[in-house]
Amino acid sequence: MSGNSYLLDTNIVLYLLGGDKVLAGILGTRAPYVSFITEMELLSSAKLSVSEEKTVKSFLEACFIVNMNQDIKHLAIQIRRKISLKLPDSIIAATAEFSSLSLLTADTDFNKLKSLSILQYKK
Repeated sequence: MSGNSYLLDTNIVLYLLGGDKVLAGILGTRAPYVSFITEMELLSSAKLSVSEEKTVKSFLEACFIVNMNQDIKHLAIQIRRKISLKLPDSIIAATAEFSSLSLLTADTDFNKLKSLSILQYKK
């Protein structure tokens, strides 16, 4: 995977879909990566309208979606045991670590994981 790309946390995708121009500038022309967990979180909201679902799916089509594998699963277990992140966050962190991608997030809970390259976004 590319060292100059980011794995986007779910909150970052929501900000981008909301029109955050600062984030769009940070990403520039880089191809965004997302975990399958982010894909599931975005598409599983009961309040998602048909129009919003189309927008989310269109965004996801432009992303590289990283699916679960044994290595990510084992890393997520280790992360959750070590720093007690929520399971979805542990999987996202493991995905970033496994893929050698920096995690772009607004969630400060990830800062507990010192082995992860994090770009912290403050809205």
